[in-house]
Parts: sequence; structure tokens; C-alpha cells
Amino acid sequence: MNFLSTIKPAFPAYATAWDKLGWWAVRALCVFVLIYLLVPILAIIPLSFSSSSFLAYPMPGWSLQWYHNLFTSAEWMRAAKNSFIVAPAATLIATVLGTAAAVGLARGNFPGKGLVMALLIAPMVVPVVVVAVACYLFFARLGLADSYTGLIVVHAALGAPFVVTTVLATLQGFNHNLVRASLSLGAGPLRTFFKVTLPVIAPGVISGALFAFATSFDEVVVTLFIAGPEQSTLPRQMFTGIRENINPTIAAAATLLILFTTALMLVLEWLRGRRR
Repeated sequence: MNFLSTIKPAFPAYATAWDKLGWWAVRALCVFVLIYLLVPILAIIPLSFSSSSFLAYPMPGWSLQWYHNLFTSAEWMRAAKNSFIVAPAATLIATVLGTAAAVGLARGNFPGKGLVMALLIAPMVVPVVVVAVACYLFFARLGLADSYTGLIVVHAALGAPFVVTTVLATLQGFNHNLVRASLSLGAGPLRTFFKVTLPVIAPGVISGALFAFATSFDEVVVTLFIAGPEQSTLPRQMFTGIRENINPTIAAAATLLILFTTALMLVLEWLRGRRR
């Protein structure tokens, strides 16, 4: 029994005031934590409009020269093109395989099911550098290092666990009688999946696909090991720029990535609202 529950019967007004004070304290703490997390991220946005050649405050003036440099640089444009090649391809593979695995795990009841689930979500918990080193050693023997194929395969493996978990969560509330009714009316398993199952679990599939896309688009460690100079992505180009030549072009690229990621999160929240 806590203190508030003890004083509520005798002093209801006093207890109510304490409840309100505690509620506002929790809200203030949440706002403080949110500001603490967002300020370092948002601080980079004004620097992308700085007229200075260095990432430093105070800024001497405002300029769009770094956005112009970003969109006219061959290296940055090649990196952006590679990111929009690798991420959609990896997302497609991860979504198809992750959805199939989630449906199979939800419907099946077989020995070793827990082990299979652990293997599927292992890329989420294993340190990325371990995955990168292992994939590099394995792909080097197969000739897939320094190739789009190897990079897409690894990014798909990193994104698939997000699809598996989100689709499995959606399938928890799925009414399997709908599948039985469809099969009893003469529809085949494939037609039943596309006409009955997929429309119901679509919000979970799309949510998982967005997570897989964000994982692939922002990934840098595996790219450093697997990709060659021609497969450099935006995160790798930013890492290279920070290591070799720091200028506000990196801030401009980071600002665009922040806006892009924010748009993905807004779409995800909209899908969650539809699922509810």
C-alpha cells in the first residue's frame, strides 16, 4: 500500500492534487528527455545553411552552397543512387521472405520452432560488426564482395527480422476461420493468401517493410566491409567525409536524411492508426 492510497480516503482533495502534480511531473520529464534526444539531431540542420566552411557555431551567415555542392557532386550523387538501388531491392527481398516466414511460423507447430524463430531474429541482436566480418569472409570466397548482390543480400538479412516480428504481431489477432472458409469454398492456398490473409495483415507487412527499408538505407558498418568504391552508399559517403574532409555538405546530406526518416516514421504511425 503506497502513501497516496493511504491518504486518499481522509484527504481526497489533497490526494487529487498530488495525482495531478505527479502526472504533470511525468509529462515534464518526458518532454525533457525528448528535447535531450532531439537537440543534438536538430542542431545539425542550421549548420547545413551556414556560409562557413566549418561545422561550427556561431554561423557567420546563411547560404545554400552546401546543398548545391551536394546535388552537383558526382560522388554524392553516385552514393545517393546506390542507396536507392540497394535499399528498395533489399526491402523487397526482406518483405517477401519475412512475410512468408512469419505466416509459416504462425500456422505451423513443429519441433524446433523456437530455434527457427531465434535464427530468424538473430541479425537484430548480433552485433553488426560481427555480421559484417562474417559476411565479408564468406562472400569473399564466393566472389560477392564489392558487388551489389552481396550488399543487397546482407541488407535483406538485416531487415527481414523486422518484417517477421511485425507480421507475427499482426497475425496474433488474425481469425484463421477466414482461411478455412476460403479453402472450403474452393480457393487454393495461394489465392487464399492474396485475397484473404494479405489484405488483413497488410499494415503489419508495410510496417515491417518500412523498418527494413530504414535499416538498409541507414546501414554503414556492413557497407564498409562488403561494398566497393562503386557501391558506396550515402551513410558510407558521410562516414568517409567525416574521416577525410569535414565540410557542411555532410550536414546538408544529414538534414535530408532526417527529413526522409521523419517522413517514414509519419507513414508508419499512420499505418498503425489504420491497423487499430
